Amino acid sequence: MDEATKKIADGKNPATAVNDPAPYYYRHVFCCVNERAADHPRGCCKAKGAPELRDYMKDRVRELKLKRVRINQSGCLDRCELGATMVIYPEGVWYTYRNKQDVDEILQKHLVEGQRVARLLLLTDQKTPRTS
Repeated sequence: MDEATKKIADGKNPATAVNDPAPYYYRHVFCCVNERAADHPRGCCKAKGAPELRDYMKDRVRELKLKRVRINQSGCLDRCELGATMVIYPEGVWYTYRNKQDVDEILQKHLVEGQRVARLLLLTDQKTPRTS
């Protein structure tokens, strides 16, 4: 577990830059729940189960008792063809996820352990979904 994640677990401020104000949330997760027409070529996160998975994520954060972690829905994050998608701040790390197991893995590895889930990461220049 990295130092920032230890601080989150203890309810402390993980901000590292000297002049940064303390964040209101230590981790802020935005889950795209955008809806497009069924025939839209890029698809949409809503059709890929994002609202239900976001609700599951919120419940799991409560169950894990993660302090000052906020799970929010967002409008379009402009990557729906790769979705469902989320971005976690302050790191700015993007993920795709398909099911509750993916959500659990992201919560455990990223929010609890301070690691990344490489198989679910979305790269900055990525244009097509991963196959595995």
